[in-house]
Amino acid sequence: MDKLQILITGGTGYIGSHTAVELIGAGYDVVLVDNLSNSSLKAVQGIRKITGIEVPFVQVNCTDNEQLGNVFRQWQFDAVIHFAAFKAVGESVAEPLKYYRNNIDSLLTVLEQMQATGIHNIVFSSSATVYGQPDALPVTETSPRKPATSPYGATKQICEDILRDTAASNNLKAIALRYFNPIGAHPSALIGEEPHGVPGNLVPFIAQVAAGQRSELSIFGDDYPTPDGTAQRDYIDIVDLARAHVCAVDRILKDTQKPYYEIFNIGTGRPVSVLELVHTFERMNNVEVPYLIAPRRTGDVTALWADPSLAARELGWHAERSLDQSLQSAWLWEQQRTVPIT
Repeated sequence: MDKLQILITGGTGYIGSHTAVELIGAGYDVVLVDNLSNSSLKAVQGIRKITGIEVPFVQVNCTDNEQLGNVFRQWQFDAVIHFAAFKAVGESVAEPLKYYRNNIDSLLTVLEQMQATGIHNIVFSSSATVYGQPDALPVTETSPRKPATSPYGATKQICEDILRDTAASNNLKAIALRYFNPIGAHPSALIGEEPHGVPGNLVPFIAQVAAGQRSELSIFGDDYPTPDGTAQRDYIDIVDLARAHVCAVDRILKDTQKPYYEIFNIGTGRPVSVLELVHTFERMNNVEVPYLIAPRRTGDVTALWADPSLAARELGWHAERSLDQSLQSAWLWEQQRTVPIT
């Protein structure tokens, strides 16, 4: 029997590359597409080295119907995992049109190509930013979606609505995974988070400061109503997050979904402050991370963490890797990421 084949858009990105490894380990075949706007072919090399599989990769812009259509005509996919999107909260505040155009158009193009080729299964990369600043914590999947605090978060809300409405109108089966703050790297240090330019996420910035590539870390605000005054987040290990996508694909393809459109929180359920994260990174890796306190940043919320119990109950998924392990893997990746893969 042939293996089931999964298309991964944004497949050379941070989450996409780790998900590819976990899917292959679970017995799936994968095809990767990406426009390489915030990733590189090094990720493809890493995936191939970890898995021993010559994973196909096609450089495609997912907003381009013709380019993406060629991919859908070349392979027969059983499901799609859609990651391809811009993802930096701060950049989205500065360049909202860029985010609305890319993030919404890419999903629409993927769904149109799925419809044209008779593919009915999709897992969507959503985000905890859809909750805005919640009234109560931890958030559950039934917590109200508050007004987004950034255009990035707004695009995720709109994309969720597109999926919900499309699933209601035909036989599309969709799962949106709302994940919190992915950190860490694959234990092999062959793939990890490698943004172009200044990192938009906290842990790669911390690692670059520790490595001496940047002089200091700016912590945006120490006057939040939290125990140490810095913002709190739910940091989820990248390998745990990747496994959640395998669980979601399994659920759709084994036809154990309940409604045609489902949402799951993917987090640890534990809030960690920015200062706690910095000090844990220093302790686990025996390094120093110089930092200064800067003004609060537009688009940031005070605190946000998950109630992941629905994912545990329905997907059979829960976080396994500790914060310590995640931060150790992030530092190992930082130390090795400039070394060519041979």
